Amino acid sequence: MTRILVVDDEPQILRALRINLRAHRYDVEVADSGTAALRAAASHPPDLVVLDLGLPDLDGVEVIQGLRGWTSAPIIVLSGRVGSHDKVAALDAGADDYVTKPFGVDELLARIRAVTRRHAAIPGEPGAPPAAATHRIGPHTVDLADHVVTRDDGTEVKLTPTQWAMLEMLLRHPGKLVSQRQLLHDVWGPEYHNETNYLRQYMAQLRRKLEDDPARPRHLITEPGMGYRYRP
Repeated sequence: MTRILVVDDEPQILRALRINLRAHRYDVEVADSGTAALRAAASHPPDLVVLDLGLPDLDGVEVIQGLRGWTSAPIIVLSGRVGSHDKVAALDAGADDYVTKPFGVDELLARIRAVTRRHAAIPGEPGAPPAAATHRIGPHTVDLADHVVTRDDGTEVKLTPTQWAMLEMLLRHPGKLVSQRQLLHDVWGPEYHNETNYLRQYMAQLRRKLEDDPARPRHLITEPGMGYRYRP
């Protein structure tokens, strides 16, 4: 049974969607804030997320970014914001579709079926287990859902947004080579395809913060001339 996480701060919408989606044989979990949504997704990974942008604690785009740190589950934005800027920001952050309020339940169900079909058509996706939300790097636990790095003694390690973006790229593909070109394109943008010095500088910063011995890294590995690899 497909598990859907519905995130909205309007109780009547949560109730209506829970009733209608369950009537169509979906397993439904609800959350009324961004923080609750990220925690619910990490505890019970959803197959699909229906997300409002106007949440009381986090902007919906931040929730999308938090989810995209570790899961490729389809995200359908359900929002009263009709401006093109909001749509572009949500889609650029990783949303798969955008439905404006007010909406019809039949339309939403059709969108759910459509993104589910597209997602199932991606090679390797059907039946694949969800990506892990937490990873270990030396004495550190990296929580991609909440964007928190903690040492075993409980202290928090602060990362800059760029450090986070680079680390997430590697952790999303454990054991696999992530090319220099892909990292530069996805973290800095397509115009930075030759700036490999950026990669060296930021990888050195991450190792100083996360590795036991930055000079002899065990987890954040350089593949000379090719790219980088996260070794679990």
